[in-house]
Amino acid sequence: MRPEILNPLFRPVASLPGIGPRLETTITRLLVGAEAPGPARVVDLLLHLPSGLIDRRRQPGIALAPEGAIVTLKVRIDRHRPAPPGNSRAPARVYAHDDTGEIALVFFHGNKTWLERAMPIGETRYVSGRVEWFNGAPQMVHPDHIVDEAGFADLPLVEPVYPLTAGLSGKVLGKAVRAALDAVPELPEWIDSGVVARHRFPAFRAALGAMHTPANVADAAPDGPAASRLAYDELLAGQLALALVRAKLRKPRGKVRTSAGKLKAKILAALPFSLTNSQTAAIADIEADLAKPERMLRLLQGDVGSGKTVVALAAMADAIESGGQAAFMAPTELLARQHMRTIAPLAEAAGLEVALLVGRDRAAARQAALAELESGAIDIVVGTHAVFQEGVEFKDLALAVIDEQHRFGVHQRLALASKGPEADVLVMTATPIPRTLVLTYFGDMDVSRLTEKPAGRRPIDTRAVPLDRIGEVAERIAAATRDGAKAYWVCPLVEESESTDLAAADARAADLSRILGDQVGLVHGRMKSADKDAEMRRFQSGETRVLVATTVIEVGVDVPDATIMVIEHAERFGLAQLHQLRGRVGRSDRPSTCLLLYKAPLGATAHARLQVMRDTEDGFVIAEEDLRLRGEGEVLGTRQSGMPGFRVARPEFHGALLESARDEARLMLARDPDLTGPRAEALRMLLYLFGRDDAIRLLRAG
Repeated sequence: MRPEILNPLFRPVASLPGIGPRLETTITRLLVGAEAPGPARVVDLLLHLPSGLIDRRRQPGIALAPEGAIVTLKVRIDRHRPAPPGNSRAPARVYAHDDTGEIALVFFHGNKTWLERAMPIGETRYVSGRVEWFNGAPQMVHPDHIVDEAGFADLPLVEPVYPLTAGLSGKVLGKAVRAALDAVPELPEWIDSGVVARHRFPAFRAALGAMHTPANVADAAPDGPAASRLAYDELLAGQLALALVRAKLRKPRGKVRTSAGKLKAKILAALPFSLTNSQTAAIADIEADLAKPERMLRLLQGDVGSGKTVVALAAMADAIESGGQAAFMAPTELLARQHMRTIAPLAEAAGLEVALLVGRDRAAARQAALAELESGAIDIVVGTHAVFQEGVEFKDLALAVIDEQHRFGVHQRLALASKGPEADVLVMTATPIPRTLVLTYFGDMDVSRLTEKPAGRRPIDTRAVPLDRIGEVAERIAAATRDGAKAYWVCPLVEESESTDLAAADARAADLSRILGDQVGLVHGRMKSADKDAEMRRFQSGETRVLVATTVIEVGVDVPDATIMVIEHAERFGLAQLHQLRGRVGRSDRPSTCLLLYKAPLGATAHARLQVMRDTEDGFVIAEEDLRLRGEGEVLGTRQSGMPGFRVARPEFHGALLESARDEARLMLARDPDLTGPRAEALRMLLYLFGRDDAIRLLRAG
């Protein structure tokens, strides 16, 4: 049960004064998304922190107001110019001046009577808003505040500015947030007293007050004590939840799984190449984990083409030799079938039975596979999330391998645990993730890194080419395909949009078809899975030689004889995405090329991004640069700013707090594994406040 003291914070926002059903829907859309299972709550409002501040002490005068800056001006009203009759699109303007110059206050659909009452000619008013210079003259469109001397005395000198959505003004949201602050009770301290003293953290309630009702600019600074306190709370909640999952998954003692390594030796002997040093080290790590009495929970990070599947297969062979079964889960059916093609011949060399289990299997084939899985006749099952659905039973699941699951969260880990109460878990990702993010998202896992490419792989020749040479590039692609080459051509969008000049994939496919005929294929995210798979198979078989695609081909698609990658509007992609796309070529001993087509002129960040791509193929170097240039969202392929899944913590300001939060969470659970001690109730409150309730359910489940 949630502690009663928190109940006021978990009421719907409609319980606050002035928020009716319509406004509740708008606020919910902003705070938790239109697809949320329920309305936004008071706590959601409290954790929606300001993105900036209006400093009303900043009164530069009209002539000195910087373009785009929010300022406060003390002006005298000179004249009104209503919108011309019959032209509803033209705005009304009110002209005013101060000692430095004149400004136009602009109002679309402005009510003449209201404007004259709010701003009588000859009177002094304080106006606050964003100054824009239009045709060489300053103007302010729809000022945020228009008040007289008495009204100005009541305005806060420092006012937060919040991220908003259509239909919601900053004034209305600010009023709701201030009402939410009144609902915050005094809560017990959950952070270790030494950490509080070292960072000079205010209490939780005081930190929220400083962020939402700052007395000065420093109070709400993103790297100040209040923001850092709330970021630490969020990071601590995340690390505590991960540590509880780790403890839960390891609590049922795992089986000690040892083997003589005979099956693994047969698989490695069947490989057409020798292992890299880091593959050998990763296999040794996993071997040691399997031999321990506690369950393995390991993250295998490997760049595109570094040989993760082989490491996983060696691990599965050891698990099977020790008497168990193995499951390999991929995020899509296409990738599951691709892994099946890689795994099946190698497994056959070791005499292992492999089956494929995906959502679209025919009922009879599926039932037969399920029966063999339950009897133990199948050694390895390869599939999608269907592997962990109800009705799939293993005789003895020893090892589960999860491929490309950035969002392999608490629910999935627990569903997996139920299929094999003693199963070891290996999670793989081809997105090289900087250390900060490994701690944030996989803090409960041990980590192995594959840092080399298999022998025989050649470097990819990466070049940046301006878009105005696109015709020349198309002709070169045509010539290369006549010589037997295969090429990807990646576009950012599926169809032309009025709001952007990005090339559409279908339009590009049509252009290339005029040169290459029916050798051009097309895949994009709006196609049905079956159609996408069919188009990929045509490309793999050589029926088509050029595959025009959106970023659906980013992860995992394997066509070793594809040697050319063209990325159109490369300046619009993040580094991690560019690196993943480039990794679709260079997968054999043939020379490969990646052409980054960009629209000039390039901004500083885009220029830096393309330079990094030209300079290195090391995914870990690229990931660190991506974090520096763009922030976490792009590294993990999720939202564009801030830490994905985090509302408060921001890497550029709070990254250094992460290790401290991780250490504190682990130390706390080492001392009090069931959270029953003196600080336990406070820590449970923390988990509720930051939406980590799953971890509390784990405690109850024992």
